[in-house]
Amino acid sequence: MNVNWRNIGLFAAVGLMILLVGFIQSWNTALVILNMGLISAIMSLGVNLQWGFAGLFNIGVMGFVALGGLAAVLVAMPTTPEAVNAGGLRVLLALVLGALTIVATILARGRMAAGRARTLVTLALLIGGFFAFRWVFDPAVAAIEAINPASTGYLGGLGLPVLLAWPMGGVLAGAVAWVIGKTALGLRSDYLAIATLGIAEIIIAVLKNEDWLSRGVKNVIGIPRPAPVVPYEIDLQSDPGFVQTAASLGMDPVLASTLYVKLGYTLLFTVVLLMILWLSQKALNSPWGRMMRAIRDNEVAAEAMGKDVTARHLQIFILGSAVCGIAGAMMATLDGQLIPSSYQPLRYTFLIWVMVIVGGSGNNWGAVLGGFLIWFLWVEVEPMGAILMQFITAPLAEGSALKVHLLDSVAHMRLLTMGMILLLVLRFSPRGLIPEK
Repeated sequence: MNVNWRNIGLFAAVGLMILLVGFIQSWNTALVILNMGLISAIMSLGVNLQWGFAGLFNIGVMGFVALGGLAAVLVAMPTTPEAVNAGGLRVLLALVLGALTIVATILARGRMAAGRARTLVTLALLIGGFFAFRWVFDPAVAAIEAINPASTGYLGGLGLPVLLAWPMGGVLAGAVAWVIGKTALGLRSDYLAIATLGIAEIIIAVLKNEDWLSRGVKNVIGIPRPAPVVPYEIDLQSDPGFVQTAASLGMDPVLASTLYVKLGYTLLFTVVLLMILWLSQKALNSPWGRMMRAIRDNEVAAEAMGKDVTARHLQIFILGSAVCGIAGAMMATLDGQLIPSSYQPLRYTFLIWVMVIVGGSGNNWGAVLGGFLIWFLWVEVEPMGAILMQFITAPLAEGSALKVHLLDSVAHMRLLTMGMILLLVLRFSPRGLIPEK
C-alpha cells in the first residue's frame, strides 16, 4: 500500500471512530474528544520538536502546560483593584529586588578571581538579597491574600482578550525553558530527564502555594471565552434568531447552544494546530531541521563540523516548550478555569510521550495522529471496558466475588490499555504508526 494512502487511512479511521461516538453516544461527547484531541496533538508536536528533532528527553511537559494555563489567568482575568492597591507595587518591587540580587551575584562572580573572597561576597549578596526580598515580599502577599479570599485573594490578570493569552502562554513557557535550558541542557540525557521532571514539580508547587499569583488550590474559575467566536450558551439561548434556527433544525436550543460553542472551539483549535503543523513541517525540511537531525544522530560529528550543539539544543528546547505552553493556555480557556492540582505527570507527561511514540517520533504528522488516537482511547476505553466486562461476567451469579472484582477493575482499563498499545507498537512498528522518513 502506498505510504500516503496508508497515512490518510489512519487519519480517516480515527475520524470515523469520533463520528461513531457522535452517532452511538452523543455529539457533545464526540466534540469534547475532538477538541481535546486537537490540544493533545499540539502538545505532541511540542514534544516531537524536542525529542523527534533533537533527541532531548524532556519529561517535564506538565510544567510547561501549567505555565500556559497560568498565562491565560494573567492575561485574560480581570484585575483585582483592591489587591493591587494593597500590595501589588510591593510585590513588583520584591521581584525586582530578587532579579537584581541574581544579576549582582553573577556580575560579582564574573569580575572576581576564584577564592575565599569571591565565596564570601557571593554568600553575602545571596543572603542579604534573600532577606531583603522576603522583607518586602511577605507583607505584600499577606495583604493581597487577605482581600476577599473566598472569591479573589489574588492580583488577577490584565483583562485582555483571551486569544492574546495563547501566544503569551508560549512566551511564558519559552522564557522559563530558556532559564532551565541554560542550566540543565549540559546534562546527560537521563540527568536532563530527572532535572526537567523536578523542575516541573517545582512549577506546580509554586502554582499550588502562591495564592497571590494563581489562588493556589482555591483555583481560578471564569476564564473568559474567545468572543465573538465562542459565545456563552445563555446568550445563545436568549437570542430569538438562534432559537428559531435550532427549532428549524429540530434541535433543542440548550443542546444546540452547547454544540455551537464546542464547534467554535473546534474552529479556533484547528486553525492553531494547522499553523503550528505548517511551521513545524517548514522547520523539519529546512537546513536548520536537517542540522538538528544531524545533531540528534551524532552530536560528536556535528560538533566536529562546527555546529554549536548546546545552542541548538537550547533553541529547540525553547520552541518545543513554547508550543506546549500554547496548548496549556488553550486548554485552560476550554475548561474556563485553572486547577493547579489537576496537573499530573500521568496525564500531561506520560500520555503525551505515548502519543509521540505511538504516532511516530520525528514525524509531525505521526505526532498529530498519536495525539488524536491516544486521547480517543484514553476517554473511550473505560466505557468500552465496562460494556466488555458486563458481557464477560453476564453468566456469573449476582454478588459473585469474581464478578464484583472484574466490574470494579474497569477503572484501571485505561492504564492497562495504554501499556498494551505501547508494547504492541514498539514490538510491531517500533518507529510508530507514521515513521520518520
